[in-house]
Order: sequence, then structure tokens, then C-alpha cells
Amino acid sequence: MIIEGAEPFLLPGGSHGVLLLHGFTGMPAELRLLAEALQGAGHTVLCPRLAGHGTSPEDLAHTDAENWYDSALDGYALLAGVASRISVIGHSMGALLALRLAAEKAVERVVTLAAPIFIDEGRGMKHLPPRCECVGKFHPKMRNHLRDVPELCNVTYDKMPLVAVHELVDFIERVKALLSRVGAPILLVHSLHDHTAHRRSLRYIYDHVGAAHKEVLWLVRSGHLVMLDAERGTLFRRTLRFLEGK
Repeated sequence: MIIEGAEPFLLPGGSHGVLLLHGFTGMPAELRLLAEALQGAGHTVLCPRLAGHGTSPEDLAHTDAENWYDSALDGYALLAGVASRISVIGHSMGALLALRLAAEKAVERVVTLAAPIFIDEGRGMKHLPPRCECVGKFHPKMRNHLRDVPELCNVTYDKMPLVAVHELVDFIERVKALLSRVGAPILLVHSLHDHTAHRRSLRYIYDHVGAAHKEVLWLVRSGHLVMLDAERGTLFRRTLRFLEGK
């Protein structure tokens, strides 16, 4: 059963389609406010639900990075049916999916939100057991409750399967190897106070991506959920300018 707030959504607009990809253990509702801002500016927006997300942590434990990427590919194909040009925006793991998509498909522009090339040490990754010991094991998921957003934006899993964490770590390495193939203009967004994706991640992508046109937006009052936090208005405005080539 799909959790309320985890449903995929399509917001119709103009010929430029924007594919939104949510993060690890996240849900489409987290990107709803950004989607509405994009639609308000005339874009068609699609946000799919990634495999294993929005149902139960046990479902997530039975998926892998290829399943997540297949969900992104399905969204790309659906959006291509109603839009003549496609840009992609991803948050966290969704940003990794966006980078791979841009390396392998025709993409107009790319926006990464808090992409985790390096995971912050405070997340305890050094204590992650070997993959063979993680089957059937889960870890509590802690997240700040944001008060000035629709309640559905706060819905997420309360635990995460450790085998899926291994999948995420492996996927990071595969995406790093693809960065030189990302040629579309790119906007990299990160917060100085992100305690999930280390700020070094932005510099790594900037230095290794193949795009000739690269822009950066540093936020100073936000956490990892930049599209929902205190500076989301700034993020929305900058993203719109970037998508419009301004």
C-alpha cells in the first residue's frame, strides 16, 4: 500500500518538462512545493515514486540502485510523451540519479540538490556492518520535523534497511565514474549546514563533471532538505532562472 504523500504526480504546463527525483527513503511530496513553483512558471513537472519508496522499509530492502534508476527512466519516458525538452532536478540520492540520467539521456539542464558524493561522518557510515551482515537489519532514521510546510512533506520512513544503504554507497561510486559524460548545463545547490551530504560533494562534482556551463548556489541557513528549508524561496528563484537560461 502506498503511503499518503508518496503518490507520484504530474503538473501540466508548457513544452519544457522537468523531471523531479526524490531522495533515499524520501517521497514525492518532499518536492511538491518546488514542483508548484516550476509549474507556476510554465513548466510541465513530473515526480515519480522511486522503487521501494513510499510503501514500507521492508519493500526498500528488496530493491537496488538499478530499480531506483529504472523508476527515473520510466519518469523520463513518460515526460517525453508530453514535453519536447526535458530537464532533471534531483535531491540527495535523486541528484545522483539525475546525474546518471544526464550522462545517458538527452537532458536540457540539470540541477542537483544536496548531492551526496561524500556522506557526512556524523551519519556513522564507518560503523556500517559488512553487506553480508546487513540482511534483515534496519537502522532508525532521524529527521527534523519542519513546521512551515504541508504536513505531507514531513512523511518519511522511520527506519532504513542497511542493505539499501550499501546499495546507495555503491551507486555513488558508479555515478562518480559517469560525471565526465554529463555535458548539459548544471546548477549545483548545497547548504553549508548539510549534515548528511558533506559540502565537499559539491566541489567534487564541479571539478569532475563534463559540462562547460556550471553554476553554484550555496545556502547558509538550510539543512539537507534544501527544497523545504528556510531558503527555499531563494532556491526556487535561482532554479527558475537557471532553467530559463538567465
